[in-house]
Amino acid sequence: MSPSITKQVEGETCTFFLEGMVNIQTAPELEKEVNELPEVKALIFDMEKVSMVASAGFRVLIQAYKKMKAAGGSMKVIHVNDEVMKVCRFTGLADVMDIS
Repeated sequence: MSPSITKQVEGETCTFFLEGMVNIQTAPELEKEVNELPEVKALIFDMEKVSMVASAGFRVLIQAYKKMKAAGGSMKVIHVNDEVMKVCRFTGLADVMDIS
């Protein structure tokens, strides 16, 4: 199942609205979108409609975070469900990234 990825750029902010599962099969599409990002100062991943994030999906988020940090920008992951948040807390990502 391919996730639905909608990209919205407003000024210096890019928001990805994700839907479905982000796993080994679907993460490459998200990674491609992140790699093709225009120059922005803020990046937001809206995961309100994401049911699950596997390690491949977390890898893409970490890469995006590093890219934004290196460019002096910021990144947020919002509307994360309870199961994904548990993994973020367990792995320490919630201590490094702005995840809510």
